[in-house]
Amino acid sequence: MPNLKLITYCGLYCGLCSQKNRIPKRAKELQDIMKKEGYEYWGKEIPDFTEFWKFLKGLTKSEHSGSCRDGRCGPPFCGIRKCAVKKGIDICVFCKEYPCKRINGIAKGYPTLLADGQRMKEIGIDKWVKEQKERAKTGFCYVDIRRYPYEIADK
Repeated sequence: MPNLKLITYCGLYCGLCSQKNRIPKRAKELQDIMKKEGYEYWGKEIPDFTEFWKFLKGLTKSEHSGSCRDGRCGPPFCGIRKCAVKKGIDICVFCKEYPCKRINGIAKGYPTLLADGQRMKEIGIDKWVKEQKERAKTGFCYVDIRRYPYEIADK
């Protein structure tokens, strides 16, 4: 069985989330520029700078280790996660009810979700993950195409 840590129950690839892919890089770029400008030394004179600097440093490391599977990423009330765990399903695309109301709801906000799910079923998880890693190398993140509002998979 492949490592599913970077695949959400609904079928998103965590490596395409800006929180794991884009934000840490951009935060590091900002931090480096600010260091060159001397903010490390005189920034403390700016109100709330110390808190900001600590926050920025945290963002540079925000390739956080949490995942959908351990409940440390995504909304804590996620109905998709609760349903998949209850049914003992690793990824919703392998559920006989796929795509269900919850998946169709979140797919309104993630337009590639259903096609990606179909692709995963066709080529298998390992090859699909390789494709997603290549996609991530292009700089693509779901936020580039995500639409709001969409139905959050709760209840």
